[in-house]
Amino acid sequence: METTVTQDFANGAATGAVSTVYIIIALVMYVLLVIANWKIFTKAGEAGWKSLIPFYSTYIYVKIVDGNGWKFLLLLIPIVNIVYFIILDIKTAKAFGKGTGFTVGLIFLTNIFTLILGFGSARYIGPNGVAQQQ
Repeated sequence: METTVTQDFANGAATGAVSTVYIIIALVMYVLLVIANWKIFTKAGEAGWKSLIPFYSTYIYVKIVDGNGWKFLLLLIPIVNIVYFIILDIKTAKAFGKGTGFTVGLIFLTNIFTLILGFGSARYIGPNGVAQQQ
């Protein structure tokens, strides 16, 4: 009986330690993504704080990469949202002067390529990769 209690305690402690490490890694990743999105908005000429507000940040993001922020409403339609997310990834890569390989990275490894876009040397060109006339 005593061995079982000791094993249960050890298993519980190990599970707790693994959970704690996972939570810490998730929080660090979340903070890094918040900073990366802030930098992406700043590169596009928008105030970084706009990346922190739900729905409004999506509106601004769609405006940055597609030119028409109201298209973010397409993300509320089932099935259409999946297709439009892929289109947004394509347009994001173009808006920052990146190619097909970067687009594939955005589609399949979104968090990693968001970090690369935010912290990297990418420069904002304009919606759909077309420079805005001043």
